[in-house]
Amino acid sequence: MILERDLGLEISRATLDGWVLKVGELLIPMVAALRRELISGSYIQADETPVDVQTREGRGKNHQAYLWQYSRPGGAVVFDFRLGRGRDGPRRFLGQFEGILQTDGYAGYDQIGGPRMVHAACWSHARRQFFEAVQLNPRDPVATPIVAQMDELFAVDADARRKTLTTAARHIRRQETAKPLLDDIRSKIDAAQSIALPSGALNKACQYALALWKKLTRFLEYPELELSNNLAENSMRPVALGRKNWIHIGSPQAGPKVAAILSVVESCRRLKLPVRDYLAETLPGFADLPIRHLAEFTPAAWVAQHS
Repeated sequence: MILERDLGLEISRATLDGWVLKVGELLIPMVAALRRELISGSYIQADETPVDVQTREGRGKNHQAYLWQYSRPGGAVVFDFRLGRGRDGPRRFLGQFEGILQTDGYAGYDQIGGPRMVHAACWSHARRQFFEAVQLNPRDPVATPIVAQMDELFAVDADARRKTLTTAARHIRRQETAKPLLDDIRSKIDAAQSIALPSGALNKACQYALALWKKLTRFLEYPELELSNNLAENSMRPVALGRKNWIHIGSPQAGPKVAAILSVVESCRRLKLPVRDYLAETLPGFADLPIRHLAEFTPAAWVAQHS
């Protein structure tokens, strides 16, 4: 351990685990403030990943729970621990949110939020389906051009970022360049579906894209919307890496505490805020801080106050 190596302190794993969970417990109210910060905005990206949880039922077996991640590009990230993958998780988290919700094609995100919520899909997921068809047949004359044109679609936004275009300018660029590309991509997918084998990877890719087409093309209407949900997926990487180290969450009661720590750490990372500096300044006073003042101490608020 680092403490033993650097300071000569031998502290049991159980004691360290207890300290970590105590920090998570202190941070749970902060996560509620981060959630309010997200819900008050107009755009949320969401994703979910499985995580094993140790339970008393079925000795030697773990329960597969889920960490749902909700975030805003360049803003707060919130992990929500749930024992299942059902629709009840996002329904409870999002409440009557009526902005843009960008997700993959998982049906659990349907029929949630307020009546005016806008559902958007992810072009990276759509591209991935066609790329898998290309991997099976690198010379595929149908899937390969579709992947190439999807890459052109991403290049439009990449160029806008390089040129630091405003959201309004990016919207104009998309109308001029991305819209004609979309028309061509759609015609190629329609043609591909008519010749694809029913059980083949190409047909699966076509069905996925066509079923989500309206959600995939939302970015033409909403200039703030990103083409992909990659930021949300990237936020899951520490969880995926962590699973190899900590294997599982020790109990269902520990789940929300772990989620709270992940939320604050990932929010700080997104905002390029050193998490150690943030926690060193804010954590000692969390226990005595009135709930109504928590919004003043979120990572985004902290950055605003110190910029």
